[in-house]
Amino acid sequence: SSSETKALFERHRPTHVIHLAAMVGGLFKNIRSNLDFWRTNIHINDNVLHSAHESGVQKVVSCLSTCIFPDKTTYPIDETMIHNGPPHSSNFGYSYAKRMIDVQNRGYSEQHGRRFTAVIPTNVFGPHDNFNIEDGHVLPGLIHKVYLAKQSGSALTVWGTGKPRRQFIYSLDLARLFIWVLREYDEVEPIILSVGEEDEVSIREAAEAIAEAMEFRGELVFDTTKSDGQFKKTASNAKLRRYLPEFQFTPFRKAVKETCAWFNANYANARK
Repeated sequence: SSSETKALFERHRPTHVIHLAAMVGGLFKNIRSNLDFWRTNIHINDNVLHSAHESGVQKVVSCLSTCIFPDKTTYPIDETMIHNGPPHSSNFGYSYAKRMIDVQNRGYSEQHGRRFTAVIPTNVFGPHDNFNIEDGHVLPGLIHKVYLAKQSGSALTVWGTGKPRRQFIYSLDLARLFIWVLREYDEVEPIILSVGEEDEVSIREAAEAIAEAMEFRGELVFDTTKSDGQFKKTASNAKLRRYLPEFQFTPFRKAVKETCAWFNANYANARK
């Protein structure tokens, strides 16, 4: 609520804010609840940004998503293309709500001189993720599925064809980049935080990497009755590389292995 958000800002009086609050979920949760995603996230974003403005916060870094980009577009997508057309129909509520952060940031900059900006990560994963199979994102959901398939000795069923392609960013790498944006990045325009285009992997390849990390020897089955969602969302990290040409991302398989090890060690208490 706006009153609770305002009270939080008044109590802590932050000078800098990383805004991660959101209603989030995977493909199938979005398909079921587009209106809920729109309404909840519009309220959250307006409450946070307005409270930050009223309490004199020096800088806010909000978190967008590559799903905000137009469904019909050319690739790779970049920061200039956010508002060039409708997003994919599967998650239009979340996508439009996230786009509005960019609109608000520009408004607060032009009207009030505020240093509010946003980052656009690709698919984030890592320890402490939401590993819920129904409502979580694809990679943590697959990790949980592999765990259960290994326990029961059954096949691993992957929803969809396995052909869609994604750029995955390890949460620990993203955290380092967030701190850099908070301290050093002074543009109002968003910046994509992503591994390079060459590091894009298919859902099949991601499932195989998880199976290898968790030493799963069973069969992989693809349930093609389930939706694939958007085929690809290939993003350019050229702008990031202009700022940080030497930044080293954790290799995908190493990050998957560390995430799977965390999930195995913390299964009882992990969000699932």
